Amino acid sequence: MKIDPSNLKEFVKRFAVAPGSKIDLKQDFDPGDTAGYEKPENAATFLDEGVEFLANYQERLYAENSRSLLVVLQALDAAGKDSTIEHVMSGVNPQGCQVTSFKAPSVDELDHGYLWRVSSALPARGNIGIFNRSHYEEVLVVRVHPQFLSGQRLPPRTLGDGLWKQRFAEINNFEKYLVDNGTDIVKIYLNVSKDEQCRRQMARIDTPEKNWKFNAGDIEERKYWDDYLAAYEAVFEHTSTPWAPWYVVPADPKWFARIAVAGIIANKLIEMDPQFPAVDTKGKQAMLACRETLVGECGDGTPAASAPQKPATAASAMPDAKKDKSKKRSKKK
Repeated sequence: MKIDPSNLKEFVKRFAVAPGSKIDLKQDFDPGDTAGYEKPENAATFLDEGVEFLANYQERLYAENSRSLLVVLQALDAAGKDSTIEHVMSGVNPQGCQVTSFKAPSVDELDHGYLWRVSSALPARGNIGIFNRSHYEEVLVVRVHPQFLSGQRLPPRTLGDGLWKQRFAEINNFEKYLVDNGTDIVKIYLNVSKDEQCRRQMARIDTPEKNWKFNAGDIEERKYWDDYLAAYEAVFEHTSTPWAPWYVVPADPKWFARIAVAGIIANKLIEMDPQFPAVDTKGKQAMLACRETLVGECGDGTPAASAPQKPATAASAMPDAKKDKSKKRSKKK
C-alpha cells in the first residue's frame, strides 16, 4: 500500500462530510471500507512513516507558537478511539500534545454551561489537542437520553424541540470563534459496524487482559443503536462546516482507520503550513557573536581526530542512560 503525499488531499476527501449535506450512515459510509487498498504486510511501518510526518509538523507548529490544532474524536463504544490515539500520536512530542477524555459531567461541570468544561481543555498556541469525546456528547448521548437534561437545570424556555438546533448553532459559533482566534479544528467519527462492535465486546469478555475495558452499560446502549446513528446524522448535517469539517472514517479495519486518521490530521497540518520562526538580522548577529565565543572554548565544531579505540566489551557497548535522557530532555524546549 502506498499513498502518495501529493494525493493526500484527495484521499482525505473521501471521508469528508460536505457542509449542510444529509447523510445516511448505513448507506453512504461503509464501516469496512479500505478505499480499495489491501492490508499491507508492512502496515505498521507505513503508519510509522505517517507518525514521523506528524511529529515533524508538530515541531513546526510548536516552534511557530501562534496557532493550535484541535482534533475532536467521536465514536460509539469499542470503535477504537483510545487505540487510534495511541498509535497515531505515538511519535508526537508529549510536550506539545495533550489528550483530554470527557466522561459523564461532574457536579462542578453541571453547575456551568455545557461548553465550559471543554473551553478549559483547549490546546494552547503551538500545541495539538485531542478530545476523546467532546462537547458533542451534549447533542448525542443527551439527545438519545433526554432525561440527562434535568441535571443541567436549564431555563424552561430553552427546552423543547428547538433545543438541538439551538445547540448546533451554539457549537458552530463556538468553533468559528476558536478558528478565528487561531485554533484550527478537524472532527473525526470512527464508524464501527454493529457486528464488529459485538465482536470487540465479546473479546473484552473472553480475553482476561481486556476484561478491564468491559462495561455492562455499553451492552445496554446497543439497544439504542439506531437512535445514536440518527443523532450522529443530525450532527453531521448541522455542524460540518467549512471551518470545522467532519470526517467519517471506517473503523472496522483498525489498520486502515489509523492510517486514515493520520492522513486527515496530516492533511490539516499541511494546509496550516506552520513555519519555524525566522531570525532577524539583529538576532543572527547575536548568534554569530555567541558562536565566536564557543569557537574560542571548543573549536569550530569539527570532530577531533579519532583516537585508537579499544575493543568493545559488553559493558562498554551499553548506551549511557543518563546521556540518553539528557538528550531527550534537551531535544526540544
